[in-house]
Amino acid sequence: MHSPREFPSDFLFGAATAAYQIEGAAHEGGRTDSIWDAFSRVPGAVINADNGDVACDHYHRYRDDVALMTSMGLQTYRFSTSWSRVRPDGGPLNLEGVDFYKRLVDELLDAGILPWLTLYHWDLPQALQENGGWTVRDTADRFTEYALDMHDALGDRVKVWTTLNEPWCSAFLSYTAGLHAPGHYSKAEGMLASHHLLLGHGQAVRALRARDSSLHLGITLNMTVADPVDAADPVDADAARRIDGQFNRWFLDPIFRAAYPADVLADFRRVDAAAVDALERAVLPGDLEAISTPIDTLGVNYYHGEYVGGHAPVVPPLSGDAPTERPGDSPFPSSAGIFWHERGLPRTPMQWEVQPEGLTRLLRRVSDEYAAPTGTSLFVTENGAAFEDTPVLEEGVVRVHDDERVDFVRAHLGAILDAVEAGVDVRGYFYWSLLDNFEWAWGYQKRFGIVRVDYETQRRSVKDSGREYSRIIAARALGAAAPAGAAGA
Repeated sequence: MHSPREFPSDFLFGAATAAYQIEGAAHEGGRTDSIWDAFSRVPGAVINADNGDVACDHYHRYRDDVALMTSMGLQTYRFSTSWSRVRPDGGPLNLEGVDFYKRLVDELLDAGILPWLTLYHWDLPQALQENGGWTVRDTADRFTEYALDMHDALGDRVKVWTTLNEPWCSAFLSYTAGLHAPGHYSKAEGMLASHHLLLGHGQAVRALRARDSSLHLGITLNMTVADPVDAADPVDADAARRIDGQFNRWFLDPIFRAAYPADVLADFRRVDAAAVDALERAVLPGDLEAISTPIDTLGVNYYHGEYVGGHAPVVPPLSGDAPTERPGDSPFPSSAGIFWHERGLPRTPMQWEVQPEGLTRLLRRVSDEYAAPTGTSLFVTENGAAFEDTPVLEEGVVRVHDDERVDFVRAHLGAILDAVEAGVDVRGYFYWSLLDNFEWAWGYQKRFGIVRVDYETQRRSVKDSGREYSRIIAARALGAAAPAGAAGA
């Protein structure tokens, strides 16, 4: 029998959500449309024309949701604030919207749960999009104003601030692939959006740091491990380099090294020289210095790796994109000649590979090359999977026996411990997501939560995965017997 594997004494266990995916109350309290409200109304953009108008009704049920977190033993809760709720249309501060987040933060603090606030999780006010969105510099300036407004409201109680969640998605899935709001198909717009997102991040970190030097500031990036089909084949190796460059280094290098990676710029120029020219005109003196303002924390979002080559497979793997009626392009500006291959790993119903060891390698690489040399701590800020959950009624209680998700959580926490034991400074883990919710272009078709939400009744039910996570938190170890009463709600 294996000995229990203990987590570091200061390791934080949490769960994550995002405003548009859970809050609902889309037209209450002064909130106006975000780009996702508008995109959800585009025919064929979201499965079943689903939207976040009601979602999990968290806006009205936040007290019950915090009580649920308490019952599960969560130490920290990562949530995002809605720009459209607190500065509707990107305009003046809306005190009613701000008050919702004050009440939420107070509820968390009263419960002994650390608030982990993300300022931007993809829900740009639609009015700002109509003025150019993230393709124009003004949006970065508006974002900085919004960040300071939120600090004025919550800075006395919230000490951990994340600027952006997954700017790769906000730039390239959104302005290049057309798969996410605002749904554009432009390589140039994706490049410009990526720069202005990073500029907004850097400016906000500078402004918040000047306002309060005690704050814990960071950004969250979604990253991958890009493996070549044959590392000895130069064509396959180059395909993996290009994916790593466009997915990981395009954001890591400016944040940590004050420069966009030269090889990726060259890749982009071969595809669309005019787009790179537009990007280079947009990068003004001082921008990269702002973007590389030191941060305290890098959030790592990891779901799966990429297995790619430069030769077309006989049978390509199924796509993990939502099967919407509206078409999408590649989110990679330099995509020609890159092919995904099957390698026999288990896959979720979304066709995402289950690859825990990839998380270990990713954390080691990011630590060695970026975080450790700058004294930046790492947190796994999202990790999770959607499975075909089936609720059953047992003795009057709704149960979800999601064994696959139980295994997923345990395997990825084990992968984090592997990284910690290799010397990586990983400080915490947030499961995505606390609740089943609006899953962007998938609508309500896919469930990531460790808590089931019945969308008809809004009833919450802790799944077996949530109970297992509660046991792990209580024991602060994998493979240990949980203390009595630690099974969760």
